[in-house]
Amino acid sequence: MRVAPFHFLILILMLLLVAPGCGTTHMRTGTEQLLLSDSVDRTVDKLDVAVLAGRTVFLDTTYIKPVKGVLFVNSDYIVSALRQKLTTSGCLIQDSKAEADYVLEARVGALGTDSLEVTYGLPASTAISQAASVVSSLPVPAIPEISFGKRNSALSTSKIVMFAYHRETGMPVWQSGSAISKSDAKDTWVMGAGPLQRGSIYDDVRFADLRVPLFRNRRRRAAEAQATPLTMADSHQFTHPAVLEQQLADARADAETEVVPASYEETKEE
Repeated sequence: MRVAPFHFLILILMLLLVAPGCGTTHMRTGTEQLLLSDSVDRTVDKLDVAVLAGRTVFLDTTYIKPVKGVLFVNSDYIVSALRQKLTTSGCLIQDSKAEADYVLEARVGALGTDSLEVTYGLPASTAISQAASVVSSLPVPAIPEISFGKRNSALSTSKIVMFAYHRETGMPVWQSGSAISKSDAKDTWVMGAGPLQRGSIYDDVRFADLRVPLFRNRRRRAAEAQATPLTMADSHQFTHPAVLEQQLADARADAETEVVPASYEETKEE
């Protein structure tokens, strides 16, 4: 039986409506690492250590315990982020506590991810087949997932607290308060098509890891609309190494050529 071109076109359109496409994500390890590191960077950015700019400080990480795991975002990453924040804020980091005037002590109150899965429709279930197997020996297939929409969300939360005190006297000089930040990533499927990816770790909305130029991340767009200070995520060159080396060489040359006249008085006793 030959199918008319018009009927064939109708059949193709029906298939496209029923199954417009599908996508899935199997491993989220990379996304979880991005979420964790992004939340840590955002939290460290909230720490205002400008009060200690130009002063020698020692970063005490005694209470940031190393945690073994498969993820790269651990205590070492947090300590490095804190050191970067201190350096870019003008603090003079010392390797030993005895060489510093002030001690900065840091601790981590939270570092982890949560996930949420929502299915708009009927989720897959094996309850009916298990119940049927009790009263009958005939196998009953499990009910597959029947949904018109699905959303997976992952949320990372980090909390870092710091305080500073004078090393010799032990007098407190500064405390940060609780710095808490969250990062998120959302994957959405509609009629099997997706995932549509949104969240703080993406610059733009993406469809199956392809950038969608018609949509922009609202938080990114709001941040670009107003002038914001330098953050951990920004690329920035503070000074060129050649310029810094030349300045140091000039300073050493000036110190060597500078002549300090010595004055003395000779007394003679008669």
